[in-house]
Amino acid sequence: MTAVDPLRATCPLPRAETEHVLLGHGSGGQLSAGLLRDLILPGLGAASPAGPAQDAAVLKLGDRELVMSTDSFVVSPLFFPGGDIGSLAVHGTVNDVAMMGAEPFALSAAFVIEEGFPLDVLRRVTESIGRAATAAGVPVVTGDTKVVGRGAADGLFVNTTGLGLRLPGAMPSADGARPGDAVVLSGPIGLHGTTVLSVREGLGFETDIASDTRPLHRLVRAMVEAVGPDLHALRDPTRGGLASAVNELAQASEVGVELDETVLPVPPAVAAACDLLGLDPLHVANEGCLVAFVAADRADRLLAAMRSVPEGAGAVRVGTVLDDRSGQVTVRTLLGARRVVDMLIGEQLPRIC
Repeated sequence: MTAVDPLRATCPLPRAETEHVLLGHGSGGQLSAGLLRDLILPGLGAASPAGPAQDAAVLKLGDRELVMSTDSFVVSPLFFPGGDIGSLAVHGTVNDVAMMGAEPFALSAAFVIEEGFPLDVLRRVTESIGRAATAAGVPVVTGDTKVVGRGAADGLFVNTTGLGLRLPGAMPSADGARPGDAVVLSGPIGLHGTTVLSVREGLGFETDIASDTRPLHRLVRAMVEAVGPDLHALRDPTRGGLASAVNELAQASEVGVELDETVLPVPPAVAAACDLLGLDPLHVANEGCLVAFVAADRADRLLAAMRSVPEGAGAVRVGTVLDDRSGQVTVRTLLGARRVVDMLIGEQLPRIC
């Protein structure tokens, strides 16, 4: 038998998974973007018009602009401090419509239910949808229900579709950021993802925090009324967190972005949880805040309008758009150094929304 020299041994390169969907493909980060870019959009072909990836589409109807968005919710667990899959489904779709500068006016709700799912739990979810839709002023006008066999789904999945009309003067788009723009955040980050993860894993942080899930269309209306077309881009940083949202906008707009860590609003409980788990708060999901790119000379006016609305009471300027066409996002740290912040790669926080 031939002897093996351990000094000449080499580690094989890791084999990339290319034939199957991974949990990370639903992370909202680089794997999600790659799946959309390399498989889904090419598969749709001419049925999907080219353009920057956005969570909602603008459809021309004469002199009006209709906005449409659809989303599926698979959060685990179904109930968590601050919300549940029902309210989350309403808020998530209302917010996706609002990020295009639109006023949502109708929702659909569809359910995929596993055989054996408790009817009392289903009742709690549907009642939560009803309460959330009523509070948002956006009625559920149609829907669908499907039941699959035991083991074919994880209890309950919810899909919502939203329709809205674009507000006069609203023109935000994924590729709308311009050099010199101010980057504005409406409030604290990391609350939703940290809360859901804590409940799922029994970490105990949920005694100190709750999900920030809430509708943002009233906040967006105040922002549009304040600065109109000077509001260049909007995004709610859900899956993949603030880092992925800002990277998407920077890459679509071909600009660089520098964020300031000294002013980023990270709640102490979120910071503590992220330190314990080795997570970056910039990658943790949110469901009740937005990031906006606005002309620098209109930033103070925008901030004042945002702070006049409860959903934007904690609004703060957190960065600047750079004229370097790199699509790169950096953060100036507390020590004055710079670090690159990329999109989330894998499944850091799966089943978060």
